[in-house]
Amino acid sequence: MNNTLSRRTCLAALAVAAIVPAAHAAEPPVIPGPDPATKRPRFVMPAGAVDSHTHIFGPQTLFPYSPQRPYTPPEAPLGLFATLHGKLGIDRAVIVNATVHGTDATPVTDAIARGAGRYLGVISIDDSFDAATLAKLNEQGIRGCRFTFLSRLGGVPDMAVFERAIPKLAPLNWHVDLYFEAKMIPAMAPMLKRLPVRYVIDHMGLPSAKQGLDQPDFQALLALLREDEKAWIKITGPERVSATGAPYTDAVPFARALIEAAPDRAIWGTDWPHPNVPTMPNDGDLVDLIPQYAPDEATQRKLLIDNPVRLFGFA
Repeated sequence: MNNTLSRRTCLAALAVAAIVPAAHAAEPPVIPGPDPATKRPRFVMPAGAVDSHTHIFGPQTLFPYSPQRPYTPPEAPLGLFATLHGKLGIDRAVIVNATVHGTDATPVTDAIARGAGRYLGVISIDDSFDAATLAKLNEQGIRGCRFTFLSRLGGVPDMAVFERAIPKLAPLNWHVDLYFEAKMIPAMAPMLKRLPVRYVIDHMGLPSAKQGLDQPDFQALLALLREDEKAWIKITGPERVSATGAPYTDAVPFARALIEAAPDRAIWGTDWPHPNVPTMPNDGDLVDLIPQYAPDEATQRKLLIDNPVRLFGFA
């Protein structure tokens, strides 16, 4: 591909960020499930709203968890997922295959097949996914692949696998979904700008609200969004950003700054069922943050409908 990614450059950038792979215990830790008492939000979702980042887990009788998973969540299957969205007023969703299912795409493709056009997906891939496999997954509603760079979720991925994966995405118009901390942005930005495909940064880039809007890493993220038209941002995970806890209003200025930097490339999601969060949010509260992120209806429509429809290709 053009501007072939330099493995040495990528690894050097990641070394600067001091990311060290985690040593997984023999038995992965068990994590809490979502708040079952979902509040009915005051904010009314517009028709066609998209939850651009959510997960389903299990049921394990059909979709066993990966033996190499870094944690064990309670099951959060399609039925609970659909019930939640019904209460929140969400019509469509993008299901992101989390690390608990490894590279098994079937939990996502099964949900898409049963979703009557309401769902699309993002999966994890490795070298076993050849062009024919990816083309079939594209027909099944997959629109991107995800790489995680967090030490608690396994650390830096094999960058050789990453480099070999990227050229496979462009013919399908897929994007690459990236989960890393804000402290990695300055080191990774040059590599990200060279990517030949769109890339989406999870959970607002995980800035720390405690460090304020002027923290250099967050400013580097804003600069990246302004400078690179391939860069997209997920307005998700305020509970991961907040220093004060629910209702996570200290995360609002960060969301607003990101939306202002890339109003046509910002998307919103619940991150249900919220694996590995410092405090478990109520999804009704998360929906009620939307008008604080985007006070006017035009921006709300971009965040909830126009932008995700354009990125993922909903009908």
